[in-house]
Amino acid sequence: MPWSNQSGGSGGSGGGGGGPWGQRGGGGNGGGPWGGGGPSGGNTPPDLEEIIRRGQDRLKNFLPGGNLGGPGLIIGVLFLIFVWFMTGWYIVRPNEVGLNLVFGKYIGKTGEGLNYNWPYPIGSVVKPQVTNVITTEVGFRTVESVRTSRQTDVTEESLMLTGDENIVDIDVIVQWKIDAGAPENYVFNIQDPPGTVKAVAESAMREIIGRRNIQPVLTTDRGVIETEVRQLMQDTLNTYRAGVQINLVQLQKVDPPQQVIDAFRDVQAARADQERLRNEAETYANRVVPESRGRAAQLIQSAEAFKDQTVNEALGQISRFNSVYEQYKNAPAVTRERLFLETMERVFGGMDKVILDQNGSGSGVVPYLPLGELGQPQRRPAGQTQQGGTR
Repeated sequence: MPWSNQSGGSGGSGGGGGGPWGQRGGGGNGGGPWGGGGPSGGNTPPDLEEIIRRGQDRLKNFLPGGNLGGPGLIIGVLFLIFVWFMTGWYIVRPNEVGLNLVFGKYIGKTGEGLNYNWPYPIGSVVKPQVTNVITTEVGFRTVESVRTSRQTDVTEESLMLTGDENIVDIDVIVQWKIDAGAPENYVFNIQDPPGTVKAVAESAMREIIGRRNIQPVLTTDRGVIETEVRQLMQDTLNTYRAGVQINLVQLQKVDPPQQVIDAFRDVQAARADQERLRNEAETYANRVVPESRGRAAQLIQSAEAFKDQTVNEALGQISRFNSVYEQYKNAPAVTRERLFLETMERVFGGMDKVILDQNGSGSGVVPYLPLGELGQPQRRPAGQTQQGGTR
């Protein structure tokens, strides 16, 4: 049989056996047609005849009766093809996505469970883990030891320039994972995904910090900065078609550089005092201004009331004068006499009076003045003033 490996026979005394093509005569040094006929000291290529012989031996051991001829050979070849096709089955775990390649070209993705692709070397499968969250550190590195962990600063990454030309020392943590909707972009579009994410994070952070002054960066704008950096990173990575989803950007440390941190703290303390004094002044103003406005409103109301009273009194006097004037026009002499008497009554009504009769001395009467009694205060009727007016 042409594929049989038979020993002995007509090989002659120098032949050690025949292969499918036999051996060359003339001694035992000759190999097959690709045998090593040169010096024995060099590297020789593999003996194809030996490889074929080993394959035949394995097939004979596998097939019933060791027959390689006819149907047996066909069955063996079909079995090998079947085994080769079966190697194309693979399992995708819950945290993975299968990416099928044929001749190195991406043809599609598969989900969780048992899946099939062309066996090697025609096909291959890449299974990235799309649920794992990866943490990237910018500005520092965490060094793990057996019992503890410590952080070391990376100043070439952490020192950043603000919009008002100040320097801040910033440490950032970025948490991200493979985009489950486009894992092929992560696998095939970028060469170093962790390095790319780190570079994009540092670039986005420098851009956002460069738009702001140092004071808001250190105090009030941390949450806004984290949101803007995350959005800018995601937009940039989407432009690269990197297949990366940014979950979290967190500022770990935002401080002035170590060389000026003491001076900065003094400035912060002064600003805190300024803010405290401003708040106290505003509190005082909020208390005093309403009180002053209330007093001003009260004075205005009092003035308005006094004005109304004065005007009404003046109008009343005008009315009385007009009525007296009308009477005066009708009887001038009588009106003058009445006004004179009323005026004298008001003037002398509450005073002590001494009346001397000019004609009394002629009748032998001696005038008597009770000076002691005149010097004592006299009781006046209730409701009268010193001038005799009514209160």
